[in-house]
Amino acid sequence: SYVPSTKAQTPATREMFATLALLVSSAAAATTPVNLGTAANFAVLTKSGISTVPPSDITGNIGVSPIAATAMTGFTLIKDTATGQFSTSTQVDGMAYASDYADPTPMMMTTAVEDVMLAYTDAAGRNVSSSANLNVKGGSITGETFTTGVYEWGSSVVFNTGISIKGNSTDIFLFKMSGSLTVAENTMVTLVAADGSDAPPLAKNIVWQVGGSVSVGASAHLEGVLLVAKEAAFGTASSLNGRILSQTAATLDQAIIVAPQLSP
Repeated sequence: SYVPSTKAQTPATREMFATLALLVSSAAAATTPVNLGTAANFAVLTKSGISTVPPSDITGNIGVSPIAATAMTGFTLIKDTATGQFSTSTQVDGMAYASDYADPTPMMMTTAVEDVMLAYTDAAGRNVSSSANLNVKGGSITGETFTTGVYEWGSSVVFNTGISIKGNSTDIFLFKMSGSLTVAENTMVTLVAADGSDAPPLAKNIVWQVGGSVSVGASAHLEGVLLVAKEAAFGTASSLNGRILSQTAATLDQAIIVAPQLSP
């Protein structure tokens, strides 16, 4: 298609093309999933430790790196004697991996943590879908319903009663915040099918990029992938349909963590 040269463009024309370019960039950011790389192989992955007050119930693998396996506490890990590459736990429907296990686990863990950092940077760098998605309700999002797009807050985000995420199974949702995320006790995130849709949004397509920490209260439920700069703490009987990918630690108190399927 023909685009006039910059010499032929008036200031108004140049502004129009700049606006169109921003809209195209924002639309692409909204519709392109955040690539987790090999970190998508984990339900919980951290740099400095995972602790549980038993019994937690985790569906998916857990892992720590660069810290050693001793930083996974409360799981009563049983190391595989045949290979030394992983451990198992009655609280984990999957494997537990650490940087000090036998090859090839150390390299696998290094790569997975690097992929967390890449995913975090990717998510943090995306533009909001529209100005209406910037600093919604000043970060106090109690009772809100969110549709597909990129949302951003220059603050912490909190909700004290439920929120809804509405769309279809291919919609992408990205919630970015410079501060922390706090989910009050007994609070639910509900996935709602959009009008005319056969299925609601999928947890794998919902990403929370959090510049601070994450705190999920007792008996609260959250949906999506947590890309967290600091600690993620899940209170008694809380739950997550998603992943905890933390640059520090994760603490679980009889929590239920279910990693979403990678496909469809």
